[in-house]
Amino acid sequence: MHQRPEANEYNEFQKGYIAHVPAEGDLREILREQTETLTGLFGSLSEEQGNYRYAPEKWSIKELIGHLTDNDRIMSYRLLCFARGEEALLPGYEEKGYVAAGNFGRFTLAEMVQHYRIVRQSTQALLDSLEDDAWTRAGRFGGVQMTVRAQAALIIGHELHHLQVLKERYLH
Repeated sequence: MHQRPEANEYNEFQKGYIAHVPAEGDLREILREQTETLTGLFGSLSEEQGNYRYAPEKWSIKELIGHLTDNDRIMSYRLLCFARGEEALLPGYEEKGYVAAGNFGRFTLAEMVQHYRIVRQSTQALLDSLEDDAWTRAGRFGGVQMTVRAQAALIIGHELHHLQVLKERYLH
């Protein structure tokens, strides 16, 4: 139940993110390990690196962390709604607008890492609290239907995608 979802549990848009998730392993443990990896990586960076952008119109590392934190909050809320049987269509969100409104540059890198860690701990607690039958419940957002398990994998895969971008474009 805590494994990577089947292809019929999400739509084509999420496929790229979910493909990043290991085929084997408990999603709860993968998330726990991912949190430690990312907080360690982010915590090893200098304040100067936190403000780095690989191109003028691209996010800084602090903004990237802010995006990951906001995304985790939003996706965890969706996961909670799906797990509890919510039938209403949940809204999507515009990531660029959220990052701009977040004004993440006003925080130190250490503060951004702490925000990320706190939100991730909340997501972890939510996943750890789910009973087995909740993982296959489905819900809808922005016209997309997916299961709790797929939503958990999407949280992980989205972060793995951004970790790859971080390594390739920011920390080369």
